Amino acid sequence: MIKPNKLAKNNFLSSLDLSTDEIIHILNLARNFKNKDLNIYLKNKILGLIFDKSSTRTRVSFQVAMSRLGGTTIDLNPSTSQIGRGEPIKDTARVLSRYCDVLAIRTYNQSNLEEYAKWSSKPVINALTDIEHPCQALADFMTIKEEFLDFKHVVLTYIGDGNNVANSLILCGALLGVEVRIACPIGYEPNPLIINKAREIYMNKNLLKITNNIYKAVSGANVLYTDVWSSMGEENQKEEKDKHFNGFTIDSNLVSKADKNAIILHCLPAYRSKEITNEVFESKKSRIFEQAENRMHVQQALLSCLLS
Repeated sequence: MIKPNKLAKNNFLSSLDLSTDEIIHILNLARNFKNKDLNIYLKNKILGLIFDKSSTRTRVSFQVAMSRLGGTTIDLNPSTSQIGRGEPIKDTARVLSRYCDVLAIRTYNQSNLEEYAKWSSKPVINALTDIEHPCQALADFMTIKEEFLDFKHVVLTYIGDGNNVANSLILCGALLGVEVRIACPIGYEPNPLIINKAREIYMNKNLLKITNNIYKAVSGANVLYTDVWSSMGEENQKEEKDKHFNGFTIDSNLVSKADKNAIILHCLPAYRSKEITNEVFESKKSRIFEQAENRMHVQQALLSCLLS
């Protein structure tokens, strides 16, 4: 039976902190956890959650994953702790390292996450920053692997804002050799540094495509993926972005241009009639709730590798 392997890096701040083999190992572990073929008991291990941004799936999936491993979670709400009163990250990180065995941090700036990792003597996990959402990407590729069994000849098309989710899909896709197409309005392309890093990894640089042509991106795709157009912290840009993203909705017409066996993914929360229609969201092609469930399984696998 497959067992958790210690990861080469102590932290998971970016998709790039994992090798291709480590990603595959985590996905296989997650599958075993999901099928109840594996039971890892990490008694007395403590997960600290530091969430500057609101959360449903990330918070609950981490708490349940840790509970299933036999551990405990402490929710460190910045608004009710000294973190929210301006205590330096380096002080907080060093103190929490003496209480907790691992920290999952959901914040705005990637630099804040890296500061925690610099001063923490325990593993730090990226539970979302403005630049990446690597745990989400693991769940996404687990869902794709469940559907297609492997990643050979899979084309993943992401439609929407070139945000943190898009960035992590690009990086994880590069490591797995998956063709990733990003379709977004002009001016909303993913981070250029992320694109350059991914192209350095890809054996075939043509497997990463960034386009403003939604129909070209969707043609023959196996996976259609979208996210909200305005992320947390962008509420003041909502009306303007809605105008720019007009025509970038996944609807039945767009789905018909993809492969006949294509599946639909969305990392949630979803705003029906904006980035996706209700008809597509609720269709038989949707794997959205399997995708949401898989957050728990991949994070259980990730935690077991970091803590074993």
